[in-house]
Amino acid sequence: MRSTVLVKTLVSVTTAVGIAAGGLAAAGTASATPAPAEKAAVSTVSTQSVAPYAVNNLGLSVSQAKKVQRSLPAWGYKGEMDGYLGTGSWMALQRYMKAYWGYNDAIDGVVGPNTVKALQRWMKTQFNYKGPIDGIAGPDTRAAFKRYANFI
Repeated sequence: MRSTVLVKTLVSVTTAVGIAAGGLAAAGTASATPAPAEKAAVSTVSTQSVAPYAVNNLGLSVSQAKKVQRSLPAWGYKGEMDGYLGTGSWMALQRYMKAYWGYNDAIDGVVGPNTVKALQRWMKTQFNYKGPIDGIAGPDTRAAFKRYANFI
């Protein structure tokens, strides 16, 4: 959703500049086919602006995700308790899983296969996860993560 807002904002700004610079024809051209340098700037801006806000609640509701976030300050989480498990939340979870559940990858906040495998090991021992440790956050992994969120 944020990327859509960003793109709409950039198109609106480009259109306004086009109108100010030379009328409606220039605005249509500016918003429809940006010059190569503008394309690079748009791509860079949207990538940098969206990446820090990537959210992966793994099926948790906002209230369940808030409960998880409340357990994370001891692991370095300093963000808001907003119910959206973004990069900061997952970095804290990765630190916890590195200490106790065999997470052995970068503390980067990305919910990749190694993060999911560590989560599955954790959920298997304490929250009735019965599936394989395969790094795929399928329905059984998500259900166990919900049991954890409801437990804390």
